[in-house]
Amino acid sequence: MNVQPIVAATDGSEESLRAVEWAAGEAILHAVPLRIVSAAPLPPVMTALQIRPDRDHVADFIRSERDLALDAAASRAARVAPGLVIVTDPVAGPPAQAVAASGSGAAMLVVGSRGAGAFTALTLGSVSRYAAAHAACPVVVVRDLLPAASGLVGVGMGDEDCADLLTFAFDEASLRKAAVLAIHAWPGPGPETPETPESPAAAAADAQLAELMGSWASKYPGVPVSQQIVPGHPARALIGLSARADLVVMGRHREHPGPHGPGPIRHAVLSHAHGPIAIVPSGR
Repeated sequence: MNVQPIVAATDGSEESLRAVEWAAGEAILHAVPLRIVSAAPLPPVMTALQIRPDRDHVADFIRSERDLALDAAASRAARVAPGLVIVTDPVAGPPAQAVAASGSGAAMLVVGSRGAGAFTALTLGSVSRYAAAHAACPVVVVRDLLPAASGLVGVGMGDEDCADLLTFAFDEASLRKAAVLAIHAWPGPGPETPETPESPAAAAADAQLAELMGSWASKYPGVPVSQQIVPGHPARALIGLSARADLVVMGRHREHPGPHGPGPIRHAVLSHAHGPIAIVPSGR
């Protein structure tokens, strides 16, 4: 049986170490190993140094800092998850692509949302957004963490295929013994959007969502399920949900990732969320 590890990326920053802690807890929940990766190529400003005799010393220094960051991350993970199998792995190549590729064959890839650590070449914010748009596995971007577990997994229901999205959300809720709350944002009234959340069309959408969630509740009888049609922009609704959920799960179309990062809604959520956000590709 092929065990899919949890993969966490570090750049040596405190932000990334918090993400590693979260990933370690997730690995314990899933009963799988934790693989910690770090990429540290030469920064672009150092390409001119390739003709200088000291370039090897600079490269050695950067690799040394990367290895120290991996050691620190492994120590942090071992402290919060004693007994967890932890593997550290330096990965080569441009950081964003290397980190995204490290999620191949993983149960999920966990990254911090911002902050550069020891490596000026690895600015975690850009790496996390690239990974969220391109990694083959679900990507969890960790910002702030709730002081205590809320027992709630939130799901943003959009127009993407929902099977993988809901499988991930219900699996997470089942492991955490948490409830699932699915929300669908409904535009407020205006010249282009005259419907309101109380309109017949919104009521029909609510009934359709309730039927869908009911079918998933039958697959996961131990997971309490509810749904809401909420007014306003989807990003605002999901950011608000992130302030009270242990995890918010969003989907993305696997076939049409953005060239550099997630779409505008996901970008806004990743930039302003209060807790961990999972981006799940469809058709994985």
